Amino acid sequence: MKTRKILVIDDDVTLTMAMKINLEATKRFEVCVENDALKALTTAQSFKPDIILLDVVMPGMDGGDVCSALKGDASLASTPIIMVTALVSNDETGEDASFHQGGMPMIAKPIRFEKLVEIIDINL
Repeated sequence: MKTRKILVIDDDVTLTMAMKINLEATKRFEVCVENDALKALTTAQSFKPDIILLDVVMPGMDGGDVCSALKGDASLASTPIIMVTALVSNDETGEDASFHQGGMPMIAKPIRFEKLVEIIDINL
């Protein structure tokens, strides 16, 4: 099975390290972390991810702006993006822990790891 590349863009260092450790422990993913939204586009261009996990609320540049920048780059325009947010709770999303907003898949924080892997698989 081919290892898939995931870029995690989130200002929460503890969360991104936990995501990296857990996703890489599956032996299915190589994970790159970017905690500075202003560097996200450059990191994505050099890492060339298969999928991106992108926080909605970040200092400097919010997830919507980062998403627009990523989609505006020809080399990244078709890369799937899953938005990660604390603006919606797991109680609100129910058992799925995810929902769609504006055609974009989203997952609620705190992240349920098994649901995250399911959503990644669906969107790869």
